[in-house]
Amino acid sequence: MAKKPSGKKAEAIVPAEPDLQPITRTLEENFLPYAMSVIVARALPEIDGFKPSQRKLLYTMYKMGLLTGARTKSANVVGATMRLNPHGDQAIYETLVRLTRGNETLLHPFIDSKGNFGKIYSRDTAYAASRYTEVKLESICSQIFTGIDQDAVDFVPNYDNTMQEPSLLPTTYPNILVSPNLGIAASMACNICSFNLAEVCETTAALIKNPDHNIADTLKAPDFSTGGRLLYDAKAIEEIYKTGRGGIKVHSVWKYDKKQNCIEISEIPYTTTVEAIMDKVTELVKAGKIKEIADMRDETDKDGLKLTIDLKRGVDPELLMSRLMRQTPLEDTFSCNFNILICGTPKVMGIREILEEWTAWRVESLRRQIYFKLNKMKERLHLLLGLGKILLDIDKAIAIIRNTEEDAEVIPNLMIGFGIDETQANYIAEIKLRNINKEYILNRLKETDELQKEIAETEEILKSRKKIEAIIIKELSAVAKKFGQPRKTKILYEYEDTAVIEEEAVVADYPVHYFLTAEGYFKKVTPQSLRMSGEHKLKEGDRISQALEGNNTDELLFITDRQQVYKVRSADLEETRISVLGSYLPQLLEMDEGESVLFMAVAKGGEFDGTLLFVFENGKIARIQFDQYATKTNRRRLVNAYSDRSPLTAVVQLSGEEEIYLETAAGRALIFNSSAITPKTTRNSIGVSVFSVKAKDKVVFAGLASESKVVNVSRYRVRKIPAAGALLKPEDRGETQTALE
Repeated sequence: MAKKPSGKKAEAIVPAEPDLQPITRTLEENFLPYAMSVIVARALPEIDGFKPSQRKLLYTMYKMGLLTGARTKSANVVGATMRLNPHGDQAIYETLVRLTRGNETLLHPFIDSKGNFGKIYSRDTAYAASRYTEVKLESICSQIFTGIDQDAVDFVPNYDNTMQEPSLLPTTYPNILVSPNLGIAASMACNICSFNLAEVCETTAALIKNPDHNIADTLKAPDFSTGGRLLYDAKAIEEIYKTGRGGIKVHSVWKYDKKQNCIEISEIPYTTTVEAIMDKVTELVKAGKIKEIADMRDETDKDGLKLTIDLKRGVDPELLMSRLMRQTPLEDTFSCNFNILICGTPKVMGIREILEEWTAWRVESLRRQIYFKLNKMKERLHLLLGLGKILLDIDKAIAIIRNTEEDAEVIPNLMIGFGIDETQANYIAEIKLRNINKEYILNRLKETDELQKEIAETEEILKSRKKIEAIIIKELSAVAKKFGQPRKTKILYEYEDTAVIEEEAVVADYPVHYFLTAEGYFKKVTPQSLRMSGEHKLKEGDRISQALEGNNTDELLFITDRQQVYKVRSADLEETRISVLGSYLPQLLEMDEGESVLFMAVAKGGEFDGTLLFVFENGKIARIQFDQYATKTNRRRLVNAYSDRSPLTAVVQLSGEEEIYLETAAGRALIFNSSAITPKTTRNSIGVSVFSVKAKDKVVFAGLASESKVVNVSRYRVRKIPAAGALLKPEDRGETQTALE
């Protein structure tokens, strides 16, 4: 029967409000565990230089016997690694690709590869599938697994607790600085550049021997697998070495093919790709900012990277590449962030702290390995000592075994008969009958003595940190000798040589006159202003030492008494009138305190043709090719411009062969042809002896013979040098060519 409805009205069902959770609790319970998992178990490397995914992969290959065996399909390695790494086969294979020789990511690859693994410098070159490629471990992996089976490191369960895996790999060298590593975790990241293996080993050994060792003396700079030219900045390197943070500029390596009128780029910065460079150049060409390029193509093949830029006719390759370096990834910066997991805690460290941490970890790892070997030796000694008791009365042992009725009673009877333990008795019972001979007995007794001695030595090593450190140093030396290789990234110490060439504006070409005074004042005067002016305005006691003609497109070189040359473009100098003092060069060129200008040379139209004769007081003359003072950049100052062995008397600029007039303080003169002196390409050459001056004499004047006031030219002309010259006649004691004081 149906139930009658009650007279009460049914109450409306109101849904309960959900429990609200504060965002701080959500972050603490959900986000923080995820962030820590990413930081500790995925993104950041530990002191052995590996991320967990890399360590699991290499250990799997080691257990597969790929250190000494033949190559196997990459798919086999990927499948086996999934027992340790549950993140999917594609992620594992990408990790494998980065560790191969074929990919060229690492200076010292860990995997010997066969097949297409792509290239670090190419964004679009895809690697082949794992079923097509083959791999095995490189020989350097012997250095990262040394002692792994001898308790050198801890082992932990894998993700499903079915097998054990190492928490770290016992590397015998600081792989953390040799292999580059990039990782992006939650709220933090790391970017570790690679260094040359030999330099890292040398630096580590030096720090172990002397904690105050200057790291920069042995660890020159980072070294990248893609080569390039590193612009050495001492302050930037010091900052990176000290704090673990900073930037390093790297230039591409290129050359100009004059026959094909093209630029060939063979090395690019580690942080960029060929496609990124080509995309940026294409963008600049389409925008009309670069008009000198006819075509650009990627000619990379099995021989390596090659990026070719075809130029239009009349293009200056130096100027174009300078602009491309500024505006494209042909010059790029590697931003360092040495963030490493130390005992599960992320820490940004400088080079010294990293190497100290690695050394401390390696000392402990090696101590564990030695202790493991010591225990094995003690176990062996224990067996041999038991054997020694038996071998002293072998007939008694044979009698005990023969007279024992049950097999289970053999071991207890031997223990009772000789006072040995069960382990020793088991070992003795297993000895073959054929080994019970005099030779075998003597060999075992000898082995016992040697083993006791070795155990004593090993115990001494364990007691001394110095002896353990000595072993580490020996290992580092062996690694550097066997696996070290020359630097791939060249270091440019003269950073100003690679300064950016500024894009030159159109310079008006018109004639000018240059005047230099003995006190270092300079005037640039147009012919029109010169015709309209009167006399030169000079300081009291000053005089015009040089007056030359040129053009506004010239480059001027000012040679000083400190063996330096200051270069400046004529167009950058202010025009003036002769009725003013002019520009004071030491102040204008920012010379060193007390430095003075001795001579002015002119590169007509910026072309450094001809030679310079540097005449010294000791009678020697150095003839230097003028183009030795040309630079690819607008560098203002050149050091070591000429020899400092003797004071400089004068400098004579030659465009061809001329007769040169020399005069000494003692009144002797000499005229010779400049062809007698061979031009040198070394700026600070001491020169060749021309005027044989006496001990208290010196050359005080030098100039062109055609501009001297000597009447009896033939009297002073010589055909061979050196020569002693001739005394000046009264009629030849006129005013000579202006010389430097």
